[in-house]
Amino acid sequence: MFIVCLFHLTGPYRCFQILQRNPQAGSANHQLDHGFCFIYRPVPLSYAIFDGPSSDPPLVFLHGLFGSKSNFSSLAKKLVLQTGRKVLTVDARNHGDSSHSPIMTYEAMSADIHLFLNQLHLNRCVLIGHSMGGKTAMVFALQWPELVERLVCVDISPSQTKDISGFQNFIAAMKAVDIPRGIPRSTARRMAEEQLRPTIQEPTILYFLLTNLVNAEDQFVWRVNLEAISQHLNDLMSFPDFQTSYLGPTLFLGGSKSGYISSSNYPEIKRLFPDAEIQHIPDAGHWVHADQPEEFITIICNFIALHPL
Repeated sequence: MFIVCLFHLTGPYRCFQILQRNPQAGSANHQLDHGFCFIYRPVPLSYAIFDGPSSDPPLVFLHGLFGSKSNFSSLAKKLVLQTGRKVLTVDARNHGDSSHSPIMTYEAMSADIHLFLNQLHLNRCVLIGHSMGGKTAMVFALQWPELVERLVCVDISPSQTKDISGFQNFIAAMKAVDIPRGIPRSTARRMAEEQLRPTIQEPTILYFLLTNLVNAEDQFVWRVNLEAISQHLNDLMSFPDFQTSYLGPTLFLGGSKSGYISSSNYPEIKRLFPDAEIQHIPDAGHWVHADQPEEFITIICNFIALHPL
């Protein structure tokens, strides 16, 4: 029996996070060379808890661009059974039920996770991030390594993500969708699908994006903050420059049909994450956990059991 609790963090902010564009791990305050600071206000994050009996650090899942915490619900239930650990799935800022913000950088999203763990009184966690969530997880581990028992990066590396034009086209197509008020959800979804299909012809991607269509005050809208994502797309496709490393156990888990983790990325992975192992799951694309869920769960469980800490 699973107890699933949904929460939305509210209340006054405890702190500001001051970070430079080239942050150094292990410090919350970073000054730029020219004396200026970037100040990020952490935003409240929506999350779900899948409770487990173990007192070991929980698994925390971070989704990719245009995703949400619900992407990992079925996996979370199975991982509770197989590991005994509590599992938390989190909506990133500007996604799902989390707060919106005009800022959408990895430094800002890392600050959100820091606030999230602090408010839940979690001293350590196993951080598992897919795609954009994987980059957020990497940045967080490099900044606050003492809070990360181990790290899993799913089909992403600490490098420039290619094919930015594809994401720009997705955003433009979603912005152009026009749905009248007062129509049933099934009709709204069909209209959105018809308007998106000329630009987004891959069914898997199309249906994934349609999960973001929600009814708000009798009007179907996108729950993701398309404007913020569009303005920060270059930031999301890149990765901050770090000169320090996360020394904890790390797994880079890619799909054999995906090119997001290639041999050209290995030197940078090893520089930033010296204890990293790299695996690829056969017959899996970018959404590794959805394409091969059983193999994904097995590898995660085996990785958690390794490297006793």
